Amino acid sequence: MNDSSWGSPPHAGSRAGYWGPVDQGPVQGAAPAGPAYDAPEAQQTRPMPIVPDVPAHGGNQDDDRGAARPGGPLFPDRPYGNQPYGDAVHGHDTPSAQPHAAVPQNPEPMPDASHPAPAPQKKSAGRDLGAAIGVGVGLGVVIIASLFVVKAVFIGVIAVAVVVGLWELTSRLQERKGIKAPLVPLAVGGAAMVVAGYVRGPEGAWVAMALTALAVLVWRMTEPPEGYLKDVTAGVFAAFYVPFLATFVALMLTADDGAFRVMTFLVLTVVSDTGAYAVGWRFGKTKLAPRISPGKTREGLLGAVSFAMVAGALLMQFVIDDGTWWQGLLLGLAVAASATLGDLGESMIKRDLGIKDMGTLLPGHGGIMDRLDSLLPTAPVVWLLLVLFVGSG
Repeated sequence: MNDSSWGSPPHAGSRAGYWGPVDQGPVQGAAPAGPAYDAPEAQQTRPMPIVPDVPAHGGNQDDDRGAARPGGPLFPDRPYGNQPYGDAVHGHDTPSAQPHAAVPQNPEPMPDASHPAPAPQKKSAGRDLGAAIGVGVGLGVVIIASLFVVKAVFIGVIAVAVVVGLWELTSRLQERKGIKAPLVPLAVGGAAMVVAGYVRGPEGAWVAMALTALAVLVWRMTEPPEGYLKDVTAGVFAAFYVPFLATFVALMLTADDGAFRVMTFLVLTVVSDTGAYAVGWRFGKTKLAPRISPGKTREGLLGAVSFAMVAGALLMQFVIDDGTWWQGLLLGLAVAASATLGDLGESMIKRDLGIKDMGTLLPGHGGIMDRLDSLLPTAPVVWLLLVLFVGSG
């Protein structure tokens, strides 16, 4: 909401004394303070009566705008962060700090015909939808083209996404928490991890992960020991969270029908996110995890599950070799669960860091990590279920 709904005057001509405590009337011979009076008018105007300050919305009592609600610029339902509502927003003392006589029960003021009430706002997606769609289509074209033309090019796309994601994550950690996770060994080790997974399989991915963690420990030794433990801990976490989970996409690609497996993984994740957004935006009422991600609802989760299960049944039946529709139902259910948990996991990280997006590289989306949040934890789930259902290929 804007300022006018929480203690601002109804129009610019209102006297400031009506919206805050007034200790005394105007001094004789002096013009009253405030933009609504000039000197000639003040000399011919009698002092206005003192009107006690009325606490807005029940004064200091706790209601749905009280201290129990989380504050800060990240929560759109609390526009002023940790600032108190009412006159304190405009620099006046809070009503409880000023002793005064009993407050009369005045009715709500009648609306001013010259200043009509604003029309109710429609639901908004919160982002530039046109830019988001354009960037999404562009990324889809690059991914599909590289996936079905030359597999090695697609491995390069994964490696680039991993390096950029690591850069975003380590940059935000340093900016917001002062944690200096070493980027160089993470970037080199992360790219090597993806390639090793594609060339040598799961064993190669695990060996590359171990070597990357060791490189992080050694690299950080070149700096002073203060903060060593938290820096290397964050570095090992980043190595596991971004490149190691992304390696499972490369493992899917090693199968004979690897391109179709990767496409199934990508389509199911996108369909799950789309179903959650569409159903939650239209019908969402019950919050799923309000302290982590206030925008997510249980209705949206049901939409994600429904959309993903239908898409999974179709893809397993008609796209994956030796797949059946009931396997697709289970696969879609698992994807909806892992994608939602992955989204909530990154939302928890961003809440802790006090940021809205991990980056600004993708207009309408945020950063690379804001697009990988649901993909990363879903990759090992899809890889494992496909191996169990139809084999490693």
